[in-house]
Amino acid sequence: MNHLAHTFLAPDSPEARVGSILGDFCRGVRLAELPEPVLLGVRHHRAVDAFTDQHPDVLASKQLFSSQRRRFAGVALDLLYDHYLLRHWHRFSHTDHHRFVRGVYRELASHEDIMPASMVKVTRRMVQYDWFGAYEDLENIGYALDRVASRIRFANQFAGIIEEIRANDEQLEARFLQFFPELLKFAEAEADSLSAQS
Repeated sequence: MNHLAHTFLAPDSPEARVGSILGDFCRGVRLAELPEPVLLGVRHHRAVDAFTDQHPDVLASKQLFSSQRRRFAGVALDLLYDHYLLRHWHRFSHTDHHRFVRGVYRELASHEDIMPASMVKVTRRMVQYDWFGAYEDLENIGYALDRVASRIRFANQFAGIIEEIRANDEQLEARFLQFFPELLKFAEAEADSLSAQS
């Protein structure tokens, strides 16, 4: 899953939501030194990713991509799922998504002291350019994926994958709508379990 979905699914605290993004920036971080609520978010992030990676609807969605691009399908789906979450926000939350996003941006800005430098750099850009707001537009998902493709250090055919997403949008969206409610239930149970262990 990508950053918006992780913060949406995280245990309900600012520290855990920050930790849910920190899960992608753990290289060189001494996890044992993190505050417990932040560590809870990191652990939750990992559990959510593991559940997602083995879910039948996610695996089936990856098969919709061409053989040349399938190795990057997981990256594409991560970003696409943020788009679908925003597209169907009203199904999953009673909170206005603009309010939620603004709240996450404030939480990130106020917790930079626990972030590695690489995360500070990314989250500042995330807030400055309103990445989560941009994900409402499918075209912006394409631009973001092309930026990822440009950073890959070996020859690849990842760029332009948005064309395959457009061609399979209905099937990908239907799979997401089957998968995400199950992930939501898992995430809630996992948050309770992790909180009980801490």
